[in-house]
Amino acid sequence: MPTATNPVGRLLLERAITLAAQRAAAPGNLRFTERQLYYETCRVLRPTPAPVRRIPYSPAPPLRLSRFTEVLRGAGWAAELPGLLPAPVPGVPTIGGPAREPDLYDYALPRLLICQNRAIARMLLANHVHLEAACPVLSAEDDLPLDSRLVAGLERAGGATVHVLHDASPAGIALPGRVREGLGSVSGRVREELGSTPVRVVSLGLVPRHAQTLRLVAGRRPRPLPPLGPLPPGLRPAEVDWLAAGRFAEVAAVPPAKLLRAVLRLTRGPRPTRHSVWGELRGLRTAGFMTWPDA
Repeated sequence: MPTATNPVGRLLLERAITLAAQRAAAPGNLRFTERQLYYETCRVLRPTPAPVRRIPYSPAPPLRLSRFTEVLRGAGWAAELPGLLPAPVPGVPTIGGPAREPDLYDYALPRLLICQNRAIARMLLANHVHLEAACPVLSAEDDLPLDSRLVAGLERAGGATVHVLHDASPAGIALPGRVREGLGSVSGRVREELGSTPVRVVSLGLVPRHAQTLRLVAGRRPRPLPPLGPLPPGLRPAEVDWLAAGRFAEVAAVPPAKLLRAVLRLTRGPRPTRHSVWGELRGLRTAGFMTWPDA
């Protein structure tokens, strides 16, 4: 096992981090956070054999986060890794919330994505998810409770959806409920003014079964463990036991490319039916005058 206490171990760990950065950025030079690089390094150090990839399991990390951080920042070469986002500066907003982009208040918003973790929101923005999905990306750490003008934009769209991306942890699983309660305290008054339909709040995960199916590295909270609060009724008994044992899995543990694909698929919804070129050309004949020559 590579360690940071001897030169040979440090050299091997630096090599593993470099390889992990290349994998995290693929395909297409993706941007990723330091915590995502840590989990990718864990996959490099302990790859999953093909025969057991379909067996649900959430293994413990093979590398301590403190040891990874020491090696990554100690040599000063972290800035040379392509795709690695810089660490946030304390006290400085890291993403552009609605308070810093006031034009968001002028439109109807059919969908909104709220991330539990600020760094994950930065990563999605850096990879232009908000443009591809036509969906603003906010952070629960910076933007909750939602501004009443933003809620009005959701209500104005009619049947809008707020997607919540959270960790498989007690605090993460409780986040959609917090968002729903915050919307309920504001949207009732706005709905009366606009005559619109309620805003839906949908959890994108993670939940424990996601972490086990994806074989994500899972941590364990130190004991004594606080009692679990109210949990959603959709959790299975095995998932409740998993959380009660102090286990947790972060969204950052999902490989960056897989995370982007999942978020885009779930926020955009089903793709519209694709029409053939010949069908569109035939449709031009009935599209109106000046669209198809008569002679």
